[in-house]
Amino acid sequence: MSLPRLRARKLDIRSGLVDLSHGAGGRASAQLIDGIFREAFDNPYLAQGNDQAVFNVPAGRMAMSTDGYVIWPLFFPGGDIGSLAVHGTINDLAMAGAQPLHLTASYIIEEGFPLADLQRIAQSMGRAAADAGTAIVTGDTKVVERGKGDGVFISTTGIGLVPAGLELSGDRARPGDCVILSGSIGDHGIAVMSQRGSLGFETDILSDSAPLHGLVAAMIDVAGPSLRLMRDPTRGGLAATLNEIAQQSGCGFRIEEAKIPVHPAVLAACELLGLDPLNVANEGKLVAVVAPAAADRLLAAMRAHPTGRQASIIGNVTEDDLHLVQMTTSFGGGRILDWLAGEQLPRIC
Repeated sequence: MSLPRLRARKLDIRSGLVDLSHGAGGRASAQLIDGIFREAFDNPYLAQGNDQAVFNVPAGRMAMSTDGYVIWPLFFPGGDIGSLAVHGTINDLAMAGAQPLHLTASYIIEEGFPLADLQRIAQSMGRAAADAGTAIVTGDTKVVERGKGDGVFISTTGIGLVPAGLELSGDRARPGDCVILSGSIGDHGIAVMSQRGSLGFETDILSDSAPLHGLVAAMIDVAGPSLRLMRDPTRGGLAATLNEIAQQSGCGFRIEEAKIPVHPAVLAACELLGLDPLNVANEGKLVAVVAPAAADRLLAAMRAHPTGRQASIIGNVTEDDLHLVQMTTSFGGGRILDWLAGEQLPRIC
């Protein structure tokens, strides 16, 4: 039997399992790549079958980001590890104002992992990339022994094009600037926690996992140079993100709890679990710091976009040598939002 016919042999995806031969670089590896990944990520660059992708890039400044995804469970309300890996990498690029061009994907798969689940993840990842107007142009797979992984780990790298003249950085916040949050917080973390066996509970909350580059493009159109910086509040949530910016910019923040959108079901779940929604992870929200003169028109543009309809000005940057993030509570009191001392929600992204 010729090699092309061997490679064309169909995987038993319905009941088959990943075994060590799928990572050995031989016939089984080729069948895995052809039967799952090449089909799910199909594009002209990947179809070349090389160990790299060669492509032209537009003139200008580029942004590049890489990340790893180890979430558990792999499937959760509103998404899965595949779509999350695409959205997370695109959003890291978007926080520099970049529009994504291409992505890479590296899979580490545990022996015994169901092929049907692997196909589901890959297809979700391919759809997420296509929906965002980008493509996974090259990648890699490795298989580790049973017990040496945890189902699937995914690493991604992305590159994107930054508009000329745009400078966004965590050290650019200035006293008096306004802080805008693009929508409700805590949805992703609670959606994931609701599926964990030891904590499982019923909720209608879906993960907010989504690409943000479309929203960012609309923001740049109306605010441009008035934008100081953007961040997506993932691990550690809004509190960690604001503390990071305060340290980078050498400033403080004063925010208002009443202006921070939180879904009532997220609040209820946080009370049940003893969590603070300000520390819970998000995967489809951003925080923007903008010059005060542009804040109202930026807010209007964000609210006109599907992923920014709940956008709110939640506070402002302050002059503070201690770099504190302070919050006026809904009851009129005051509170300092500090960093988390440990991991509130493990394996959340």
